Amino acid sequence: MATTRTATTQWKGALLDGSGNVSLDTSGVGTFDVTWASRSQEPDGKTSPEELIAAAHSSCFSMALSHGLAQAGTPPQTVETKADVTFQPGEGITGIVLSVRAQVDGLTAEQFQEAAETAKTNCPVSKALTGTTITLNAELLS
Repeated sequence: MATTRTATTQWKGALLDGSGNVSLDTSGVGTFDVTWASRSQEPDGKTSPEELIAAAHSSCFSMALSHGLAQAGTPPQTVETKADVTFQPGEGITGIVLSVRAQVDGLTAEQFQEAAETAKTNCPVSKALTGTTITLNAELLS
């Protein structure tokens, strides 16, 4: 069964001096302020499209990796994924770095790297971002 998730942004003013907020409508968990300055300079307590992409990508990748490991008979004890999304004004999103650390019994570092690469390729958010270079750093914890 397909699902649809919704967020709404209200923006007032021009790009450089305007401001807005984005609400996570489906979950209702919050409304977050956005500005050009918070996107292109310091966050100053506000979010950005890139931070929201980082949240989506890190959570999707963690789920994909956890599922793949469990399907292979080696479910993880923990998976922690950080996504760094780089935005360059005038160019756009120039890259994403996924850094994952996980504790998984019964895997070699090579097997973990392979599982992480598969998750990166098959994660729905990675697929949606195929126009962006995505780099993966994977560390198996003991």
